[in-house]
Amino acid sequence: MPNGNPAKIAVVGTGWRSEFYLRLAQLLPDEFELVGIVLRDPAKVSAIQEKWNVPTFLSIKELLAAVKPDFVIVAVPREVNPKIVSELVAADIKVLCETPPAADLDGLRKLWQKVGSSQLVQVAEQYLLLPGHAARLSAIKTGVIGTPTSVQVSSTHDYHAVSIMRGTLGAGFGTATINASQFVAPLVDPLIRDAWSPDQSEKLAKTVLATIDFGDGLSGLYDFTDNQWHNQLRHRRIVIRGSKGEIVDNDLISLRSPTAIVESKFLRYQLGHDLNLDGHDTEHISLNGEVIYQNPFVGLRLMDEEIAIATLMRKTAAWALNSGPEPYSLAEASQDFLISMALEKSLQMGTSVQTSVESWGK
Repeated sequence: MPNGNPAKIAVVGTGWRSEFYLRLAQLLPDEFELVGIVLRDPAKVSAIQEKWNVPTFLSIKELLAAVKPDFVIVAVPREVNPKIVSELVAADIKVLCETPPAADLDGLRKLWQKVGSSQLVQVAEQYLLLPGHAARLSAIKTGVIGTPTSVQVSSTHDYHAVSIMRGTLGAGFGTATINASQFVAPLVDPLIRDAWSPDQSEKLAKTVLATIDFGDGLSGLYDFTDNQWHNQLRHRRIVIRGSKGEIVDNDLISLRSPTAIVESKFLRYQLGHDLNLDGHDTEHISLNGEVIYQNPFVGLRLMDEEIAIATLMRKTAAWALNSGPEPYSLAEASQDFLISMALEKSLQMGTSVQTSVESWGK
C-alpha cells in the first residue's frame, strides 16, 4: 500500500457474498486489515467472531465509534443498501457496495441525489476483472480489432452483462434502446450453486434475448438462460466485434496488414497440470506469444471469481488511499442497472424501451 500499511476495511453483512471479501482479506494480510464486521442479529455475534476472529458491531454507529476504516464493503440486500451507504457517506467514509446499488429506478435516483456528488461510493462490479475478460479487454486496448462496435454476451445476467458490454465498448451515459423477448423450452439443470442436483429431470427454462442500441453505432446482444451461471449444459459465450476483426471466446481474427488476415488464440497457462508441481493456479494468459494478462495473486490458488474480487479490493484500496483511480463508480453502476431495468420493462411490455439521460450521466 502507499504508506506501507494495509488498508483498514470493514464489512457490513454476513451472507454468502460478504464471505468472499472476508476470506480474501485474511489471505492478503499485508494489503488488508479487517477492523470490523457489522451485522444486525445479536444471536449471530458469537458465531461470527469465532469464525473470523474480527471485532463485530451491531450498527454503523458502533463501528465508527471504535475505528475509522479506509473503506467499508457493504454486502447486503439491494433494498437495504441505500440506507447503509447513505449513513456511511454522511460520516465521510468511502464505500464499496455490492450490486445493484438500489432495488429499483426510484431508489437509484434517490441514492444518487443523496450521495452522488460525494464521490465516496464505488460499486463491486467485478466481471471485467475476471482473467478471461481482462485479457480480452487488454487486447482490445491495443487496437487488435480496431474500433469495438458490438458485444454479444451469453454467460451472466442483467446489469452484469450490461457492464461487460458498456465496459468493452466504452459506451457512455446517453440514451439506449432495448428490445427484449423471452422463450421457454425444456432443459435439464444438473448443478446448483455448489453441488450436483439430485433432480435431473427436464424442466421449463426461460431464455431472454435482447438487443441494446447504445447509440453512436454501438450495440449489444443479450442472451441468458435461467441458471446459466451454474448450468454447464449451456456454454458461456462472448463475441466482441470491431472494425478490423472480432473475438469469439478465446479465438481472435484480425486484419494485420492490407493483405493479411490472421487468426490467433488466447492461451491460459495453468500451473499444476501433468508434471508441474507448483500447485493448481492460473499464471497468465497470452496472445500471439505475448503475455497479455498476469494473475496478480499467483500462489493463493484462487478461482477466477476470487481473482476478480481480490483485484477489485486492491483497486478500491488504492482509490480509498488516494493513489489510484475509481475502480467502478456509482455512476457507471447506476447506468448498468438503468439499462437492465429497461430490458426487464421491454420484456414485460413486449415493446422497445428507451432510457433517458439520468442525473448521474450529466
